[in-house]
Amino acid sequence: MRVLLSGYYGFNNLGDEALLEVIVAQIRARFPRAQIDVLSATPLETSQRLHVEATPRWNMRSVRDAIGRADVVLSGGGGLLQSATSVRSIVYYAGILREAIKARRKTMIFAQSIGPLDPLGRFVVKVFCRGVSRATVRDARSRTLLHSLLPGTPVEQTADPVFLYDLPADEVDLTREGLGPEPYAIVSVRKINALKDGIATIARAVDRLAQMHQVRVAFLPIGGAGDAEVSTTIIRACASAPMLLPECTLERAASIVRGARVVVGMRLHALIFAARFGVPFAAIPYDPKVAALCEDLAYPLEPLWVPGRPAPSPAQTVALVDRLMSERGALSAHLNERVSGVRAAAARNFDVLGELLGEP
Repeated sequence: MRVLLSGYYGFNNLGDEALLEVIVAQIRARFPRAQIDVLSATPLETSQRLHVEATPRWNMRSVRDAIGRADVVLSGGGGLLQSATSVRSIVYYAGILREAIKARRKTMIFAQSIGPLDPLGRFVVKVFCRGVSRATVRDARSRTLLHSLLPGTPVEQTADPVFLYDLPADEVDLTREGLGPEPYAIVSVRKINALKDGIATIARAVDRLAQMHQVRVAFLPIGGAGDAEVSTTIIRACASAPMLLPECTLERAASIVRGARVVVGMRLHALIFAARFGVPFAAIPYDPKVAALCEDLAYPLEPLWVPGRPAPSPAQTVALVDRLMSERGALSAHLNERVSGVRAAAARNFDVLGELLGEP
């Protein structure tokens, strides 16, 4: 059995690389004889790191050949079928599925968030993805939207595979990152057009953590250089002295989040890591997928700030940070209680793949 994976892989985004690592590991565990091929921006690096075959994602002749060799083509995980990034992006990912359907390969939209979709994006998904065999999505919003566009495809709500990510039992030494035994908080942000309206709010939250709660604050650039750039902009707006962590491996990033007292996060997978390890967080839902995660976790703490809406007052920001710290125990217990069920839902993605393949 050959499985071809299509996603945002090979771009050094730790969230997407976590997705890929978990998906590869779970496929190997469930289907030991499977051969895995990944469409990657850096195929040699992907192949060497995960010991899989890898195909250059921009070489369409190679991509078509990979589709032709595959028994099943998985689109995902991640937020691939959305029109917020660009028309080119959604046409690329939906086009992979269209080629696979034309080649009569089994196809699956795998652990995705769907949307946001403008009218053109809805048209692309409706036309290009008609005939997809199965679909799993990460949240209820995505299930409703995808079912409306592809009524002939069974769509099931599961959860992000990164909830299955496990770290070694041993504690990781983080002294080289400057994170010793003293308590620290992690902030994970990314570039968006609306961020300029929230810089003062995020900086105020950082200062409150540092000055009132005596927590060292570190920015973790999960998305690489772009995240580091916007983190630096916020750091310059702070009265305290938060630090910018260097880019690191996936395992170290997950270990850093696991050891944090709290997380302030825009990046979806920073929040998923936090939830996975029971670390309380304050979300900044820049995208529906982040809001959907909080809804599906029934997370009781409101967002720090919602991009596109007016920034909260200084008093509101301070009050929310104080709640985050004072209610840490209850928030952590809530996450730990919810995550066991979410992990089972994440594992369901691979059950559905097995059903598609006719495996017992």
